[in-house]
Amino acid sequence: MPEPPSRFDRLREAKARLRAYLRDRGLRASRQREAVLEAFLAEDAHVSVDELYDRLRPTHPNLSPSTVYRSMALFVNAGIAKERRFHGERVRYEPGIGVDHHDHLVCLDCGRIEEFEDPTIERLQQEIARSRGFVVRFHRLELYGLCGRCRADPKKKSSQGVDTDLPDPYKGHRNADINRRRR
Repeated sequence: MPEPPSRFDRLREAKARLRAYLRDRGLRASRQREAVLEAFLAEDAHVSVDELYDRLRPTHPNLSPSTVYRSMALFVNAGIAKERRFHGERVRYEPGIGVDHHDHLVCLDCGRIEEFEDPTIERLQQEIARSRGFVVRFHRLELYGLCGRCRADPKKKSSQGVDTDLPDPYKGHRNADINRRRR
């Protein structure tokens, strides 16, 4: 299995992809976009525009939140970043370059997001799709619950049981609609 690209390699590839994307669309490069790109790729977590802006503000006081937002939208369109929205939360971004497919564990208490890969899950998903004549183009697996730290913390209300004060966004969602259409 090849070693994942270094941050430097990922940044170099992202800058090349961004330059090509901007050139192909007649847009110009800017120092502010480059600063947002560098800060984004330096993150080790799924980051929101607000979090990225807060990290950039001390060293780039002339940078506006809208510039960060527009830059991230541009990076998504260029394939440099991927948008993620966990449990109805604001949009977060993760790198789209040099990162293999992975799934997510999301803590409903602290919001911690842990990435994981499991070849057995991937194989089973493909087998299920194939057995039903379905061709998977992409998928996303997110598991919601409580991380070990929150479960172990006696001060946290939801660590003692299932009550997280957050509704299940999928409860009664599509399955009822799909079953109704079949009739």
